[in-house]
Amino acid sequence: MINVLQKGFYSTIQDLGRFGYQDYGVPYSGALDKQAAIVANTLLGNHENDAVLEITMTGPKLKFECDTLICLSGANMNPQINKQLIKNNKVFKVNKNDVLSFGKLDSGFRCYLAVLGGFKSEEIMNSRSMYHKITQQSTIKKGENLTIENTTFNYKTHHSNLRVNMSYIGKSTLEVYQGPEFKYLSASNQELLLRSNFTISKFNNRMAYQLEESLANKLDSIITSPVLPGTVQLTPSGKLIILMKDCQTTGGYPRVLQLSESAIQSLAQKLTGDKLQFKCL
Repeated sequence: MINVLQKGFYSTIQDLGRFGYQDYGVPYSGALDKQAAIVANTLLGNHENDAVLEITMTGPKLKFECDTLICLSGANMNPQINKQLIKNNKVFKVNKNDVLSFGKLDSGFRCYLAVLGGFKSEEIMNSRSMYHKITQQSTIKKGENLTIENTTFNYKTHHSNLRVNMSYIGKSTLEVYQGPEFKYLSASNQELLLRSNFTISKFNNRMAYQLEESLANKLDSIITSPVLPGTVQLTPSGKLIILMKDCQTTGGYPRVLQLSESAIQSLAQKLTGDKLQFKCL
């Protein structure tokens, strides 16, 4: 078990997502930065779909009630075990009564904590991913106990390091495909969309990221149609909304672009005020 001493800003348990239920309006959910979650699990020897703790902007404070192994990946939040700094993308042993905490956010926006065997939260529709309309809670809570495997083992510290490429975290150019309604944009708006710099607005979360800049939109709304994580919608007011993993499954705004999977991961590490540009594949 892990006791939550402090919950952090927004910490949720996520695996790779909830698939096969979108016909019923169920979002995919899952880790926003899929690559970081997989890296942390892989370094531990877990299955890549084992549940991890997605930590947003400000980290929690966690007390371990059993021995285990952990690995962190994604944003650098200056993690510490018993106030001793540890590194991302490296396996560490924690002992019973050890406390994991976090310091200042240095880079990125979301960090992923993997534990040996994964977090054993409730599994609903073949996923442990938290989502407020599906699971009983949407974030971890102060004072609760998170279930993990209680494993007895001998572990020797390894001094070799595996080089992990995390350069995508700072990437400001997002690779996209043309969306179904891109062709209906004027030539000038197509060029603006693919040549302009955009700014992350304060309205950003697991459902969607809004951009501050607008386009002069003359497109009509569309018949409600399927949307995916990474779909870029253009609202009647000209606002651009980029859907993320907790997004709805259908929408009526023109779908002008579609982010690649790698672009979704880069966007998940962006903060309010960060700049980005779209590059069509």
